[in-house]
Amino acid sequence: MSTIDNIRNFAIIAHIDHGKSTIADRIIHKCGGLTEREMKAQVLDSMDIERERGITIKAQTVKLSYKAKNGKDYILNIIDTPGHVDFSYEVSRSLYACEGSILIVDSTQGVEAQTLANVYQALDINHEIIPVLNKIDLPASDLNKTKKQIEDVIGIDTENAVPCSGKTGEGIDDILEQIIERLPGPKGNSEESLKCLLVDSWYDTYLGVVILVRVIDGKITKNMKIKMLSTNQDYIVEKVGVFTPKAKDTNELSTGEIGFITTGIKVLSETKVGDTICDANKPMVKELPGFKPSKPVVFCGLFPVDSSEYQKLKDGLAKLKLNDSSFSFEPESSSALGLGFRCGFLGLLHLEIITERLEREFDVNLLTTTPGVVYKINLNTGKTIDLQNPSSLPDPTVIKSIEEPWIKATIITPDQYLGSIIKLCQDKRGIQINLTYSGNRAVLNYELPLNEVVFDFNDRIKSMTSGYASFDYEIIEHIEGDLVKLGILVNGEPVDALAMMIHKDFAQRTGREVCEKLKDLIPRHNFMIPVQAAIGGKIIARETIKGFKKDVLTKIHGGGATDRKRKLLEKQKKGKARSKQFGRVEIPQEAFIGVLKINGDKQ
Repeated sequence: MSTIDNIRNFAIIAHIDHGKSTIADRIIHKCGGLTEREMKAQVLDSMDIERERGITIKAQTVKLSYKAKNGKDYILNIIDTPGHVDFSYEVSRSLYACEGSILIVDSTQGVEAQTLANVYQALDINHEIIPVLNKIDLPASDLNKTKKQIEDVIGIDTENAVPCSGKTGEGIDDILEQIIERLPGPKGNSEESLKCLLVDSWYDTYLGVVILVRVIDGKITKNMKIKMLSTNQDYIVEKVGVFTPKAKDTNELSTGEIGFITTGIKVLSETKVGDTICDANKPMVKELPGFKPSKPVVFCGLFPVDSSEYQKLKDGLAKLKLNDSSFSFEPESSSALGLGFRCGFLGLLHLEIITERLEREFDVNLLTTTPGVVYKINLNTGKTIDLQNPSSLPDPTVIKSIEEPWIKATIITPDQYLGSIIKLCQDKRGIQINLTYSGNRAVLNYELPLNEVVFDFNDRIKSMTSGYASFDYEIIEHIEGDLVKLGILVNGEPVDALAMMIHKDFAQRTGREVCEKLKDLIPRHNFMIPVQAAIGGKIIARETIKGFKKDVLTKIHGGGATDRKRKLLEKQKKGKARSKQFGRVEIPQEAFIGVLKINGDKQ
């Protein structure tokens, strides 16, 4: 049994693609967590999609044994965290379960936006931080420059920074020694009654809900009766264990340890991340200071291309929900697209991953509507409602004001691209808060409406800076804005899937762009089709898709031809009018995707 002084709990934090998972692999291998045969790249990334994209989505934990150079045996609990902004809540909860962090910085790229965001989170909760300079095997590696950046931008000392290479394994021993020397052991009293933090939970087909916990005080044992404070429910612990990274059963988890328990819970919603677990016989009154639970910020509709796949889509969403509590969905129907679901996501990457998993794992062809954010609608009656879907906006006469969510963005960019990024932020209605320099890199702080950022902001920053700039954000508050609903009508029928909330100043331009795009994408029919953009009852843009014209006059020759021609043309005209009256316009999937790609570009 380990003493509390010999335990080290630490998280690995870094910007996306700076080598967190690779260094975690190396540490696992070094400490003998897996044999050579069992090792594979990104050993902590369990999903195929994580491996393919080289990203971490779920924070993973591992318990390792390490014999230090001082001859003592230590227990290391690692939490590998995601690097992408969409999964920052995963990072926050991982940090609360640890006492220290390893900050990995790519020595060829230097400090990036997500590096800042994650390290500030760690500093806020008084973590001891060990800077690690990765990728020293690459020719572009510049250690002195990276150290200076860390000191200038973040403000932490880099005297003991460890140069290493996740690829070759150089410097891994030094990291482990630094962890032992510099990171504090957990504080807590094993004699006190149980106090435990719920770090994560996921669904297992055989065991039900598996709960990842960090024991603060006391110990948790098999067959113990526990209480969850948020739901006030009692449960019996059926199984206790740790990940090494393979699941391994134990009899108990004591103070300072991180491991998993199962209690026979079958529904994921009963386990709230950040909840406090205590002994049911000696319940606590006050909850532990937890972290904020994740809230979906981007909403969009998911519809099956083939309506017969509706049930398949429903089952797929329910299964994904089992392992991802941050994802939410509810049924929705659309006159243009049929039956589908309104889904909530943490960001665009999260949306992309969910849709990809649905298509890949459940074989569903999907149609995605325009992503939007949650607006607060203040009615004249004093009531406030949350609006996710623009098509369900109440009548404008009953609306007092509309509030939209704003974010605080941090953009780090080489200074030669600064002008174009500032212009982009201004086009997106941004307000500059701060601008600082570190060498030839600028750190920009902007406040921006989330609605403007949600589409293509990150992509555009990457493309205009050749991939060198990085972007991170946090949601701050809802602010009143001059917003209107832009409706799209095809052949006089509103297409609710294309409705969007937009700032009044950009409505005209966007409406015109959408109409032009639809004109190119909707195939011609036998009758003329008007495509219109409207705000309320006012048409602000229009394009016309010309109908096919069949030449009915080719066979006419000889006398009395003029009269016959006139009759035939009138007959054709009546037929067209009738088909326009009863004809249904088929809007292909490409049209919806094409409109998505416009993304309200306000150039």
